[in-house]
Amino acid sequence: MSVDSFKYLPGSIAGYYRAMPAQRIDPIPWTPLSKPVAESRFALVTTAGINVQGLEPGFDQDGERRNPMWGDPSFRRIPRDTRQEQIGAWHLHLNNRDILADVNIVLPVNRFAELETEGVIGSLAPTCYSFMGYQGDLREWREKYAPEVAGLMKDEAVDALLLTPA
Repeated sequence: MSVDSFKYLPGSIAGYYRAMPAQRIDPIPWTPLSKPVAESRFALVTTAGINVQGLEPGFDQDGERRNPMWGDPSFRRIPRDTRQEQIGAWHLHLNNRDILADVNIVLPVNRFAELETEGVIGSLAPTCYSFMGYQGDLREWREKYAPEVAGLMKDEAVDALLLTPA
């Protein structure tokens, strides 16, 4: 089954983005694991624009509506023990109903908890992270938010992360 990343956009905007060349950064920054997966601590990161209601605010949809070339570059913390009914979904380019029905489709926190219990991974970090995947200008994200989240992961002794792009 193919995924249409532009399904919820107006046709003219979807066409614009389909024709946009993808930016590639070389070399790809790759760091091999320093220990086996069964001993590694994992963090989960999604670009689905979710939050925990009452913990942190949702992503700025109004700013994106005013300027369709802009996306909220900030991040939200998702504690690993967050319950489904606590999840809020703010992405203008996704079917948020599916996320609100089962967050594991964008942030497989329950599946990773099972992998932890089974000993497949060493552990799941206490905090997962969510970004808004729709970004026009990545400078603020690269210079401020990505380094901040990397530091938070380092503080939680994260060895690897799984990114689930939305």
